[in-house]
Amino acid sequence: MKSSTAKSNDTPGPPDEDGLPVKMLNDRILVASRAEGERHSTGGILIPATAQVGKRLVWAEVIAVGPNVRAMQKGDRVLFNPDDRHEVEVRGRDYLILRERDVHAVAAERLDKASTGLYL
Repeated sequence: MKSSTAKSNDTPGPPDEDGLPVKMLNDRILVASRAEGERHSTGGILIPATAQVGKRLVWAEVIAVGPNVRAMQKGDRVLFNPDDRHEVEVRGRDYLILRERDVHAVAAERLDKASTGLYL
């Protein structure tokens, strides 16, 4: 039985194909991201998936974190470059695996508003 002082980083991720829990290793993060495709602007204009967009960072929700991840927890939202990722399919759902160093920002209610430097 785990003690109540266990960090939330020890929480396993979604089950794999065999139904076993997935535990991320080292500084790896498992995130669920929206599928790339059509988007809507803040004014409601539809932007097709084929539209030419420069380097654009994307947000995703953290599903599981490895034991050496220090700056984020399960449930946080992270900002990252979509080119710095590895895709994996687990039970028919697509996830991304990132390294902690590839994350540019973390958004979470638990963070002190003065410490992030961003107004999200």
